[in-house]
Amino acid sequence: MDTPTPPEPSAAPRRDREYHQGPVLMRGSKVPGSTTDQRLLDSSDSADWLHTDPWRVMRIQSEFVTGFGALAELGPAVSVFGSARTRPDAPEYALGQEVGRALVEAGYAVITGGGPGAMEAANRGALEAGGTSVGLGIELPFEAGLNPHVDLGVNFRYFFARKTMFVKYACGFIVLPGGFGTLDELFEAVTLVQTQKVTSFPIVLVGAAYWGGLLDWLHDTAAAAGTLNAADLSLLTVTDDPHEAVGRIVEADHAGTRARAVAPKHPE
Repeated sequence: MDTPTPPEPSAAPRRDREYHQGPVLMRGSKVPGSTTDQRLLDSSDSADWLHTDPWRVMRIQSEFVTGFGALAELGPAVSVFGSARTRPDAPEYALGQEVGRALVEAGYAVITGGGPGAMEAANRGALEAGGTSVGLGIELPFEAGLNPHVDLGVNFRYFFARKTMFVKYACGFIVLPGGFGTLDELFEAVTLVQTQKVTSFPIVLVGAAYWGGLLDWLHDTAAAAGTLNAADLSLLTVTDDPHEAVGRIVEADHAGTRARAVAPKHPE
């Protein structure tokens, strides 16, 4: 006699899900099946986009207005990137806390993506040190809300609007170990500096063992093939010491302030 196959475990009830779309919270049947970015970038044979895209532009504009309004008076700040998957008991989490704490002690607000893991660690270190802890959240199907250590938060629908805030209000980047999202943020920052789309600011990678293989590949393979300028690798600093990372930010920030003070004034 055949043994009956046990039924597969059912998915978690939709009512247990919590979803953030910009400032809006949705649960249960209200959770959408796709993200705003996915709908924006979807290409289909339908001509509906002729009617809907102009309204999307207004929504995109509102995200920039909201972000600019929330962060305009933030003061000196540093954006810290890292994996959402970093566990609270991992050494990288403690490293993120120390980075956040050291930045506040040096006079900076801390900006992260507002999620869990390394982002939460940096926000926690900043908040516990008595500084400003900023989280710039993003609508994703598998992450919900800002971590509890954010005291100034903005939720975004669109990645490109959020990325603008990371760059506009920071005078440097510190990058903790992370995955595709962290790599995306890292290489966008390097590209903006390398192409002089932004005023040069320091980019510090924390975790020599983690980042070493990537840097070796950039030097031994990409630079050797001529697909990037080896001199551009000097845009990246690598360290295992959170205080050295912050010191690099402070040094470059002060040098940039002095340079701007003596630069000739040009009419707009």
